[in-house]
Amino acid sequence: MKILLVYPETPSTYWSFKEALKFVSKKSAEPPLGLITVAAMLPKEWQKKLIDLNVSKLKDEDLLWADYVFIGAMNVHLNSFREIVRRCNKLGIKVVAGGPLATTQYNDLLGVDHFVLNEAEITLPQFLHDLENGNPKHIYQTNEFPDVSLTPIPMWELLDMKKYASMSVQYSRGCPYDCEFCSITMLNGRKPRTKSSEQFIRELNRLCELGYKGAISVVDDNFIGNKRKLKDEFLPALISWSKEHNYIFNFITEVSVNLADDDELMNMMIEAGFNSVFVGIETPNSESLAECGKAQNLRRNLVDSVKKLQRAGFIVSGGFIVGFDNDTEKVFDEQIQFIQQSGITNAMVGLLNAPTGTKLYKRLKAEGRLLDMFSGNNMDASINFIPKMNYKTLIRGYSNLLHTIYSQKEYFKRVSEFLREYKVPKWQTSKISIREIKAFLRLIWILGIVERGKKYFWKLLFITLFKYPKKFTTAMTLAVYGYHFRRVIRTV
Repeated sequence: MKILLVYPETPSTYWSFKEALKFVSKKSAEPPLGLITVAAMLPKEWQKKLIDLNVSKLKDEDLLWADYVFIGAMNVHLNSFREIVRRCNKLGIKVVAGGPLATTQYNDLLGVDHFVLNEAEITLPQFLHDLENGNPKHIYQTNEFPDVSLTPIPMWELLDMKKYASMSVQYSRGCPYDCEFCSITMLNGRKPRTKSSEQFIRELNRLCELGYKGAISVVDDNFIGNKRKLKDEFLPALISWSKEHNYIFNFITEVSVNLADDDELMNMMIEAGFNSVFVGIETPNSESLAECGKAQNLRRNLVDSVKKLQRAGFIVSGGFIVGFDNDTEKVFDEQIQFIQQSGITNAMVGLLNAPTGTKLYKRLKAEGRLLDMFSGNNMDASINFIPKMNYKTLIRGYSNLLHTIYSQKEYFKRVSEFLREYKVPKWQTSKISIREIKAFLRLIWILGIVERGKKYFWKLLFITLFKYPKKFTTAMTLAVYGYHFRRVIRTV
């Protein structure tokens, strides 16, 4: 068999970092971890190629080479996914599809020969068995959650690794919380399933063998879902490995805000090499937090929690939402005030949407408020239900919120607030690479000379040089991110 694995193109969103990647001459922020893991589950004797449309083009000869095209996609990839399927149908190439998009919306996707849904550790072997016997079915799905300790090492060798800003690994799947708008528990369950520390370290060793150094995203639903296992088994092993390898990797992951309640866990994560976390803040409106079931964010001062994480050594990115039923017109100013006070520079503020199959989706459907299919991009100003707030008021307030927090004046003010609190991890080197020097020269040209509002950039540069020299690289990286966000929100 000849298998072509295709990853659709990600539109320019918060997560794509397309504008920021140009400064470091990279094509994509992260590789398609799901697809290269699936590749490792296919028979070894099969020929495999990967084309990630975020780093290279898909040619007809690539498609014609393949016996089957495997597509793994998230909801945000819908348009690109449909275009890939259309091209395969035109050329008569069979299509196998999986991932979150197919799992939640397979009824809306035409032209796919076989859907291998949910987690591939269970459904892919069933498909391969039927394929070998000449009678593959149209749909494979399961309500079970697999043991991820049996998941093979991803085939990173299929990637052109130089085109990515970071690599991705996974330690666990699932989240103990059950927020109404979130599809994680529907897809991966509420009981976090983890790999063994030995298994995870084998994956790191494989990346070392392939010559990789730098940032690694640990793409868990909630990395701290099983705190006891983290502290007793996983982090001690990773701390030992990171020290032994002189911290050649720094780790980024997603956590719930209650990490700030556990000093021991914070310190262990920093010592293991973690220096950046994404936290779902959602809203400072306690009624809206209660509405969506975000209990872990209630009964706490969220600004204080964020600053505690920053002082521990974490760069904190945050997710925010407007459009809850309990939101009033005050929420836009409340969000602006919170984001500015917290020093969360990378604030992903989106309109509430109801992903297919979530508790929110079911409630809104029962209330007769659902609209079109979910786009997967919560920063494109689309919404798939009728909000309680007047729609025009919501859109106007949302646009003003984004353009305020990402105006150069407010953004650089927020970076300064962050730098004041942030404590650089001891292991973080101050050495600057050739690539970083080239990126800095591009940065000076675009933000310091070409772009309007350049005075705010120069002010940040000099403040950082004189007050926070050890934080200079971090400050300049955040300046680049700000440029990316300003470009993303232009049409909102």
